[in-house]
Amino acid sequence: MKHAGPQALDQLEPVLAKLRKLEGLRERKRGAFYRGASAFLHFHEDPAGFFADLKVADDFVRFPVNRGAEVERLLARAARALKG
Repeated sequence: MKHAGPQALDQLEPVLAKLRKLEGLRERKRGAFYRGASAFLHFHEDPAGFFADLKVADDFVRFPVNRGAEVERLLARAARALKG
C-alpha cells in the first residue's frame, strides 16, 4: 500500500481541512501530520480505497477513510489521542 499521492490528497482535502483544525497538530508536508517532533498521522491509497495511519500510544493503527462515518471515527480517535 503506497502513501497517498497528490491526486489522492486532492480527494482527501475535506478530511485534511478538518484535521488542520485540531489543536496540537502540524502538517509538515501535505497529508503528513506531526504531534511535536513525532509522526502522528498520514494517508495511504490502495485499490480498496483510502486509509489513514494514526499513532495510538506507540503504534500506528490503520483507519479506512472512504465514507463519512469512517472519517468521523478517525477524527474522534485523533482528537482523543491528542488529549491523552
